Amino acid sequence: MNEAKFIEELKKININLTNNQIAQFQTYANFLLEYNQKTNLTAIKTMEEVYLKHFYDSLTLVKIADISNGNLLDIGTGAGFPGLVLAIAFPKLKVTLLDSNNKKIKFLEECLKILKLNNVNIVYQRAEDYAHQNREKYDFITSRAVAELRILLELGLPCLKVNGSFLIMKANVSKEEQESSIETLKILNSTIDNILELDLPHNEGHRTLIKIIKKVKTNNLYPRTYDKIKKKPLK
Repeated sequence: MNEAKFIEELKKININLTNNQIAQFQTYANFLLEYNQKTNLTAIKTMEEVYLKHFYDSLTLVKIADISNGNLLDIGTGAGFPGLVLAIAFPKLKVTLLDSNNKKIKFLEECLKILKLNNVNIVYQRAEDYAHQNREKYDFITSRAVAELRILLELGLPCLKVNGSFLIMKANVSKEEQESSIETLKILNSTIDNILELDLPHNEGHRTLIKIIKKVKTNNLYPRTYDKIKKKPLK
């Protein structure tokens, strides 16, 4: 997907970019590919793949939620997906990029200086530690391909406001993974609102988008330490 096709496909999902936003995406893509030559951030190596599998892919979240305004936390953001992409496309959205990988944080900090965005905050911290300090703070939480559902739910839901949306992006979610998360959702007072299956243009990959709504404040017991979460996910 080249830049022109990217802009065209976004119009189909009601995202119309300004010239400044188009330039910001150009800058982001160029800097990512250049930086990736010296520091491994992504397996994607071409401009076409960046536009399709990072930029367009991140923006498919609009198919399950209106994320044009509010505040959003992106857990395990890596090189900024989907959080930094959303921040460019939706200037009224306040975005916090959270990651515990120092080399990716350094990339984001340098990238942000170049992009000159004023709606982005970068945090270098483990998700479970951040959650205990920022409970019920965000309208939206996103995460792309970070962990198994039960683990991700415990890490993310404590930061979400009541009635907020946890928007999870995965390549595929098995029936077993969905079913195993039912009890976790009950414990964490949340429900699945929508599951959307979609394919990227040109048969470039399948995606599953999951929208979870939080109904009640999360018990202060959660999240537990990561080793406990991983060893014994809530069920």
